[in-house]
Amino acid sequence: MYEVPHAFVRNKGGNASKLVPVSGAGFLFFSILHRKEADIVMKRNEVLFIGFMLFSMFFGAGNLIFPPFLGIQSGSSYWPAMAGFIVTGVGLPVLVIAAVSFVDGGIQAIGNRVHPVFSTVFTVIVYLCIGPFLAIPRNANVAYEMGVKPFLSGSAHSSPVSLLLFSAVFFLLVYLTSLNPDKMSNTLGRWITPVLLLAMAVLCTAGFFKLSGRPFTAPAAGYQTGSFYKGFIDGYSTMDALASLAFGIVILTAVKHRGVANRKQMTAYTLKAGLIAGAILALVYVALGLIGAKMATSGTFQNGTDVLTAMSSLLFGQAGKILLGFIFMLACFTTVAGLTTACGQYFSNLVPKFSYHGVIIAVVLTGFTLSNLGLNTILKFSVPFLEMAYPVTIVLVVLTFFHAAFRGSKKVYGFALLFTGVFALIEGLKGFGVPLGFIGAFAQKLPLASASLEWVMPALCGTAIGLLFSRLEHRTKETRAVQAREQSL
Repeated sequence: MYEVPHAFVRNKGGNASKLVPVSGAGFLFFSILHRKEADIVMKRNEVLFIGFMLFSMFFGAGNLIFPPFLGIQSGSSYWPAMAGFIVTGVGLPVLVIAAVSFVDGGIQAIGNRVHPVFSTVFTVIVYLCIGPFLAIPRNANVAYEMGVKPFLSGSAHSSPVSLLLFSAVFFLLVYLTSLNPDKMSNTLGRWITPVLLLAMAVLCTAGFFKLSGRPFTAPAAGYQTGSFYKGFIDGYSTMDALASLAFGIVILTAVKHRGVANRKQMTAYTLKAGLIAGAILALVYVALGLIGAKMATSGTFQNGTDVLTAMSSLLFGQAGKILLGFIFMLACFTTVAGLTTACGQYFSNLVPKFSYHGVIIAVVLTGFTLSNLGLNTILKFSVPFLEMAYPVTIVLVVLTFFHAAFRGSKKVYGFALLFTGVFALIEGLKGFGVPLGFIGAFAQKLPLASASLEWVMPALCGTAIGLLFSRLEHRTKETRAVQAREQSL
């Protein structure tokens, strides 16, 4: 006897039927008879748990650190700054998830619309940077800095051996969790994420009651004018838009595992999961940011971890440090597990000779090695890279949604991304401290350069040039077709 797994079966125009035991032959006959009409309808709690899984993979070190520091810095300009942060920290990742689900083949197919070489190079760079070379070691190191180091004393507090031992255990657990990607939604969505959200709710609720009467302070430099744009750029640091390029394949795999094969249904369920994750992220960001803004009167803080540490100690004393460490450990672990799984699935598909298990072993070992270099070394390279990668990602995703409007012309994709990439590279090199002379001076004269968005105007110009060349090419083809018909008469 067999039972239809994980889902109801619904015919077009019909209602969902109950799950009923059927014989193997009966199930096979039913599948053949209804293979064109039958749709797989996932249960609501399954979509919810996949949304929870996506949230847990998004919600890592940067998602905890940056919102409270934005609150401290923005002060009375908090709301426009947070609005900008949510655009790039929530809205853009959800759009990327949607774009990946719309296109059969995901980010690789989207990149192929520019050129196959661009697709492979861009996607590999993104996966390596949000995976073993940047995001994974950053999250592992922050988990140690916040979850273990505050409770060490004596020589163990500053000894590199402590970090080495912690990262060995941390990455062993990541490896074991990532071994079976089909069970990720159960592990992360059903168990770890609810615990993480409960811990966050306790911390934020207590913070609101304790700090509710405190006023907003004056905004710091950078937020006094154009706070929305500053928050927009700050949202880059979460790295979630880039992570969405990788997580899209994980979510689609989770949906497929529940028997969904129809492309429209896969897109719909993936988008629902993205909206669930985005809504939770937005609520958490607003809560953490408000707590940061209210903590501004308690002293001077160097970063978001200082804000959260001071706040948790103010609320709960030593128990607050334990709660905060627990939150950081869970958040960083779920993100690293999600990124490891995504890298394993992508590279094993890109190079069939690479097995999934072999790839995740390589990712885990690389992340383990780099995480022991220290957090400051890792962060030094993150911001300039993000300033180069985010503009290209934004333009590529926006063009994906207007693909039909310009008939998918490679010239539009090519010119738009060429112009964007050049000025994004200039901004990134400037972040690395490379002297650019008159090129840098020219870039600073472009509109929105003061908000580090000098790539916007070149992107629009590149799109316009691509549209012009595409239209000329289309007219040339039409003229040649007319001439060919006339000659044949």
